[in-house]
Amino acid sequence: MTLGVVILTGGKSSRMGADKAALDWDGRRAVDRLADLARDLAVEVTVAAGPVDYGLSHIAEDPPGGGPVAGLVAGVSALRARGCTRALVLAVDAPTIAAADLAPLLAAPAPGAAYEDLHLPLVMAIDALPGDAGAGWSMRRLVEHAGLARPACPPDAAQRLRGANTPEERETLLRRFVTPDSAQDDGIP
Repeated sequence: MTLGVVILTGGKSSRMGADKAALDWDGRRAVDRLADLARDLAVEVTVAAGPVDYGLSHIAEDPPGGGPVAGLVAGVSALRARGCTRALVLAVDAPTIAAADLAPLLAAPAPGAAYEDLHLPLVMAIDALPGDAGAGWSMRRLVEHAGLARPACPPDAAQRLRGANTPEERETLLRRFVTPDSAQDDGIP
């Protein structure tokens, strides 16, 4: 199955106070960190779903501002058109995700998986996308209707997977997972 990546970039960033996709994370924008992760996973097709292209292949959600499921539907549609049969969907507010964090999701059998108590990231067979999914749907509803497995979230990955919606959460992630001396500062080996 051919895997493509959708990076959801369409949120208003109201709690963060700035465009989360464009925020600097130790010299790189959040969206670029996730695109680099996709390249590290050997994914050839990466699509930013939201109002701005950020220099990546891009598709706007329909309707604009329609929420994460509208962005996911638009992104998955773009992946399908490019020959992908499976999608890894990432939220731009979680740019510290590591490839190892995604391994259980990527290894899940069809139709795919999303961690218990988290709706993103998720991996799904594109043909598992409910035909009526779109604006107004919650991510929980999409995960349930697509029949995705819900494995337990690895405890050491939970903070990275949840990401940052506020400046305080961003500072915590920067300190723990991004800055070169963060391991020493937080007692992380």
